[in-house]
Amino acid sequence: MSVPCTHLDQIRDVTPSADGCEDCLRIGDTWVHLRECLICGHVGCCDSSRNRHATKHFHATGHPIVKSFERGEDWAWCYVDEVMLSPTR
Repeated sequence: MSVPCTHLDQIRDVTPSADGCEDCLRIGDTWVHLRECLICGHVGCCDSSRNRHATKHFHATGHPIVKSFERGEDWAWCYVDEVMLSPTR
């Protein structure tokens, strides 16, 4: 039985903070894939990237839900409930 996400009420209409990983752009590094925080719009790199900025953003802020910021992908992830959400809004 699948555990539902208990944080859907925190999702907001957000504006992406950057066209790439906000933090990697600041330090001049690269990323593999991008994730956008659905609470504040922070764009961070995925866990396959060296810096894992999306997960670091979750740990720093407690913002639980990110969505893929990759063209053609329509899914989201809740860090707290560890559940995939699809399709995203």
